[in-house]
Amino acid sequence: MNKQTFFFLLLNLFVFSSIFSQRKLGGEKKENTTIDENGQVINLDNNSGEINVTLSGKTKYTDYKIFSHKRDTTYIDTTLNIKKDYKFNYLRKDLFEFLEFHNQGQTLNNLGYNFSNLQRLPDIGFTAKQVSYLEVEDIKYYEVPTPTSEILYRTGLEQGQVLDALFTLNFSKRLNVSLSYKGIRSLGAYRQALVSNGNFRGAFHYRTKENQYQIRGHLTTQDFFHQENGGLTPSALENFINEDPNFETRARLDVNLNGTETQFDGNRIYLEHSYKLLASKDTVNDKDFSNLKIGHIFTNENKTYDFIQTALEPTFFGASSSSNPRNTEVKNKITNNELNIEFNSKYVLGKFKAKTNITNYSYGYDTILNSSSNVNKLKLAGRAISFGADWNAKIKNFQLNADAAITPGAGRLSGNYLKGEAIFEKDSVFNVKGTLLISSKSPNFNTLLHQSEYDNYNWQNEFSNVNTRDLGFDFQSKWLNASLNFTNIDNYTYFNEDSQPEQFANQITYLKVKANREFKYKKFALDNTFMYQNVSSGSSVFRVPEFVTRNTLYYADYWFKGKPMLVNIGVTFKYFTAYNANAYDPLLSEFRIQNDEEIGFPTFDVFFNAQVRRTRLYLKIDNATSSFSKKNYFSAPNYPYRDFTIRFGLVWNWFI
Repeated sequence: MNKQTFFFLLLNLFVFSSIFSQRKLGGEKKENTTIDENGQVINLDNNSGEINVTLSGKTKYTDYKIFSHKRDTTYIDTTLNIKKDYKFNYLRKDLFEFLEFHNQGQTLNNLGYNFSNLQRLPDIGFTAKQVSYLEVEDIKYYEVPTPTSEILYRTGLEQGQVLDALFTLNFSKRLNVSLSYKGIRSLGAYRQALVSNGNFRGAFHYRTKENQYQIRGHLTTQDFFHQENGGLTPSALENFINEDPNFETRARLDVNLNGTETQFDGNRIYLEHSYKLLASKDTVNDKDFSNLKIGHIFTNENKTYDFIQTALEPTFFGASSSSNPRNTEVKNKITNNELNIEFNSKYVLGKFKAKTNITNYSYGYDTILNSSSNVNKLKLAGRAISFGADWNAKIKNFQLNADAAITPGAGRLSGNYLKGEAIFEKDSVFNVKGTLLISSKSPNFNTLLHQSEYDNYNWQNEFSNVNTRDLGFDFQSKWLNASLNFTNIDNYTYFNEDSQPEQFANQITYLKVKANREFKYKKFALDNTFMYQNVSSGSSVFRVPEFVTRNTLYYADYWFKGKPMLVNIGVTFKYFTAYNANAYDPLLSEFRIQNDEEIGFPTFDVFFNAQVRRTRLYLKIDNATSSFSKKNYFSAPNYPYRDFTIRFGLVWNWFI
């Protein structure tokens, strides 16, 4: 199924839903409660910047449920607040710990790292192309009393736009189906910067009347096409930094590469189902005291990376073994079957699940691409069996979670994984969470085997497992949100200054402290986020800025008679201290270390956001001071950050 088919299908669904959404839902009124980002009910005041709408006498916002992969429940949130402004971007995530490239949909450089949610298995790599990739954990499932739609639209850079569309409905209370498509096409301000990405998701879940059998699953098809320009040439960099008026139109600046493109594709089938063998019920509340289930999870995922050139670029990439360029395509396939048995006891153990995974993997090429290289393998392939268990229990105010798995043997998938959580919550006033993660797994496959027509980009390695230990603490309350993570990494794998993969011989020791506090006075608010980082060991290969701060001063109020419109108007200041930010390698679609240039600069973004009923409108000026500030803003060496840019967009919900 191609993009045109996706768009045609979604267009019909939205036309259908919009026709019926014109009907009045009856009894609409403002409530004095709403939900926060975690789905918790909180009180409103006139300065909160939030509003919620009761849909009718028969339905309310808590009926429109969203289930995460871990089965946590939140609700479709139509409110407007400052957190929504931070997430109004192509990824729909708060990008505080990232440095965006100038064109939306391109890759991100890191201002900080998160090791608390590592994947259990190694991946294909080419990580710069996967910042927009939706993993199994990113797929949402829904339960709605009426057909529901959501559409996000945002203008592109120079030419193009972003569209993220969702349609979901319940055929019955026990069966839900959802279709989603996120697409972007944006030309960019510089030459050879076109981005064209697409993420299609189709998901469903079903349960029998007595919940004896449950099944859910999803299908994803994702594609990411990027033109690669290699950054500005040395002369173009001088013209940019010195503010030559002849090059205010950025497309006039010369770039290092022409006719170079990358294509990353992925598709996945995921199916999870379980059958309840035994159940003991509480006859008063008609709820399970305990139950015993057997389950099966099937995952089949294919990823392909293709480096495409119309002409060789030996000046930029080095010597080549060929005079005629050809596509460099590498494929990765992982198939996993999990068998599990789960015992759930309300008064004894909580929920305990024992599981076994059988995994088959294949990564590699169809032919040898460089006859002068020492690479003699076409593929990495094999099978592994792992054993593990999950445990979840609630003891008074404590929630305890644990997840463990071990893959014995000496293969590339061998290793272990352990994650434990302890959460203490005090009467919705505050909660404290402690986490421990221990992981040992192979580096990504592209560090073990890579081929190219360029001589410097061929290798096959037998690296040791990367061993990661992360200890984290998280505190959340209405006064302060704060987190601390202390991470140790052995055999840290990175790309050196020559874009060669290496493993660091010593240990990485990384500390990250992050805090957020918002102050309010009448109709004004100041939201502050601050992050401190320290690499006491391994700073020669592991680079982060010492301080990152974001401060947003904004005004929030209802406008016009009857208060039909809520507005947020403000300015966001972001700054990070100078550091040797990683450089981007367009052939590998990876970041490498560099020691020639430090990057660190402030930005000011001005915004005007408004909410009218269930529509949120966003107007934003990125890097508002760039026209008169020093031209020292870069996303990576040779890649300037965006100039003064005006963006418009909206998020619109329909509840039929």
